[in-house]
Amino acid sequence: MKKTTLLINCPDKKGIIATVTNFILAKKGNTVYIEQHVDRELGEFFMRLDCEFDHDEEKLALFKESFNEHVAKNYNMHWELYNAEKLPKLALFVSKYDHCLYDILGRYASGELKVKIPIIISNHRDLESIANAFNIPFKHIPVSKGNKKEAETEQLKTLKEHKIDFIVLARYMQILSANFVDQYPHKIINIHHSFLPAFPGAKPYHSAYERGVKIIGATSHYVTSDLDEGPIIEQEIVRVSHIHNVQDFILKGRDLEKIVLSRAIKHHIERKVLVYNNKTVIFS
Repeated sequence: MKKTTLLINCPDKKGIIATVTNFILAKKGNTVYIEQHVDRELGEFFMRLDCEFDHDEEKLALFKESFNEHVAKNYNMHWELYNAEKLPKLALFVSKYDHCLYDILGRYASGELKVKIPIIISNHRDLESIANAFNIPFKHIPVSKGNKKEAETEQLKTLKEHKIDFIVLARYMQILSANFVDQYPHKIINIHHSFLPAFPGAKPYHSAYERGVKIIGATSHYVTSDLDEGPIIEQEIVRVSHIHNVQDFILKGRDLEKIVLSRAIKHHIERKVLVYNNKTVIFS
């Protein structure tokens, strides 16, 4: 049986769940899990559905065509059908910080992250030894104010060569251009501390310490052309107090960044995220 995941959002109407599940049944499919949400204020319906088919790729293609014609058009649906057994290809972008990279590669090596990682791209060579330790190709593409456009052209070429499905910025310390982001809409995941915009700059934990904050946090989101304002996928916080110093803040913050980023990656690869109006619905 071929396992598939169907993601749907559309204007809320009566009968959507019954129509979709009955259509799957009529096409000799079996619905094994379903979760839905209605945003009452927007009048929008969201659904994630896992199903199984005894179909080959050709029959699934016919199913998608028929579903679009007989179901999706009638409800004005935005929808995607994914092969749940196909491992998506992830490209990691890094600079000099290594904590998120080590965490992701550790989870990948243990089989926790169901992805393929064909390439790690960096604007520095500092982390090349880590890529080598995990037997993953590493590509150094220097980035400066003078060559940013050329560097992104080379990056995009590399991504296409490896047929990359999505990108994770594992503390990649460069701002991507709108043109780059447009090539991978809602397919670039970033991580940062949750002090923005209150504590911007190179040393946010120092600024937070000086202000005597009581919580620190991390946020993972999809990248958009608006810096750090994309749809939020995952967040977490930890409490701090006067007994903690700046180094405590930094260590706790890095731990949060690793945890939050790994959760966001899992949500994405398991097709549990639906983006709507710069917000996300995260299915369980």
